[in-house]
Amino acid sequence: MAGDGDQNGDRHAQELGDRLEQLKTVSGLSYDRIGRKVHLSKSAVHRYCRGTSVPREFGTVERIALACGASRHDMAVLHGLWVRATTPQADAEESGPSPAPAAVRPLPVRHIRARRRPAWALVAAVIVVFPAAVLVESTTGDSRFADGSPANQSIEGPAWNLPPVRVKSELFGVTINSATGSMPAFRVGAVRFWDGGTRWSETQRQRGEFDWTTLDRLVGGAEKAGLPPLFVFGSTPRWASPSGQAGPYPDGTSAPPSDLADWDLFVRAVVERYRGRIEAYELWVLANDRRFYTGSIETLVEMTRRASQIIRATDPSATVVCPGMGRLQTEEGLSFLRRFIELHGYDFCDVAGIKLFRPNASDPPEVMLNLTSAIDRLMHDAGVHPRLWSTGTDYSIATQAQLDEVTAGNYAVRFFLVGMFARKVNLERLYFYNWGGTKIPIVLQPVGGVPTRAALAVEQLQRWLHSASIRSCGKGIGVNLPGNVFECVYSVTDAGRTYDATIRWTDRGTAAVSAHPHMYEVWYLDGTVKTVQAGDTLTITEEPVLIASNPRSPR
Repeated sequence: MAGDGDQNGDRHAQELGDRLEQLKTVSGLSYDRIGRKVHLSKSAVHRYCRGTSVPREFGTVERIALACGASRHDMAVLHGLWVRATTPQADAEESGPSPAPAAVRPLPVRHIRARRRPAWALVAAVIVVFPAAVLVESTTGDSRFADGSPANQSIEGPAWNLPPVRVKSELFGVTINSATGSMPAFRVGAVRFWDGGTRWSETQRQRGEFDWTTLDRLVGGAEKAGLPPLFVFGSTPRWASPSGQAGPYPDGTSAPPSDLADWDLFVRAVVERYRGRIEAYELWVLANDRRFYTGSIETLVEMTRRASQIIRATDPSATVVCPGMGRLQTEEGLSFLRRFIELHGYDFCDVAGIKLFRPNASDPPEVMLNLTSAIDRLMHDAGVHPRLWSTGTDYSIATQAQLDEVTAGNYAVRFFLVGMFARKVNLERLYFYNWGGTKIPIVLQPVGGVPTRAALAVEQLQRWLHSASIRSCGKGIGVNLPGNVFECVYSVTDAGRTYDATIRWTDRGTAAVSAHPHMYEVWYLDGTVKTVQAGDTLTITEEPVLIASNPRSPR
């Protein structure tokens, strides 16, 4: 795997490389093993640790450091070195020579353990333990997570404050639930193909015969709209597994193919046809749900290995997303994921696919943070730190009632805000389920119809964050706010100016907060703007608002 965009090294790059090399040496890991853990090539890790090149994004340095068991102190030092190494030389000369950081010193062997709490947990400003008074009461019955606790009893919200990371447009993805080739009429950043006529069992109904009509339409539509597509594999044709268990679709089975050569042939046919046109491939839709996959985990890992090898040989620029893992609120789902990791399934992928969803449609989106915490604990214990994409939802979504218009709009926006809140687990992208459908709790836009209030609210959030970098997130007393208030803080650069923008919302109910001295405007999802002064009381509700630090309306 290639690095994610390097900058040429200098003496500051060498200092950064020396620090990474120290961490590597003490951890006892090889360049190859670190690369497998963080999904970089052995040569890329070697370059970064030798100081011959510097990653363009600090997140790459962070992932290498986490794999080596870096401490809070190490991470702070690395960020300072990375900033120096990526500062243009002309700017550095104007400001005079920069002294070597006092914190850069040899690491004693006892300073690091190969597996320890990830650095983000130590960098975090505070870990919040919420008193019983701010626990959220359940209103949806007996939804429960793997530990037996109600899914929406309490919502975890530790504050974190990390180096700024740009909010990429691709974060805002949707799953296309249509075979027409039409794309959303509101702003989104990425699309995923599933439930729109592109299943394996629909594309190859007979051995040796392919029908590309629907996928051609969808790929063409995505290209015209400038949207990177994610293709999803799933639903084995009955001819490829005659005795396989019936799946949720009448033309396919949930079993793997009897002969994996058929799998190889289909993967190769898809990737060769759409080389350079499909950005990413998810190697199974819901691997740990027996309605969608009934094979062994060993077979799934082998399918993953073979597909990854084919994709990387045929289209090296494509992103390989490991089979999607859902049902992570259950011990069964977590056990499947744990075994997939033990069998080194993630060694063959660039990204891990997970399914973040609410157990019930009426649950606030913030309950998904319990899922991200469970995933983080499991992957930390296993010693892996893959990039994460949330690639869908749970099978039960089609049986749940629609939400009212106001709640649907608030929840759709907060779905993406929760994804940003969960930066600590390396979550990079979310695909909302879905676009085009109408028999789901939150409708964004029916095929042939107009965008709903929820869709327009999501579009407004993207306008707010078009040139933003996220710096911190927190909840309640951890960030000096009422217990039901969440916030994320961004730096926004526009027309050569940089200003702070704080998005706040509640998971339930309302709360009153005071405007800080530098807060001037409150922006609402319907496009209206309210001027505020220091000390004014602001009512925070379940509808997110952006509080700007300068008097400028969003464009």
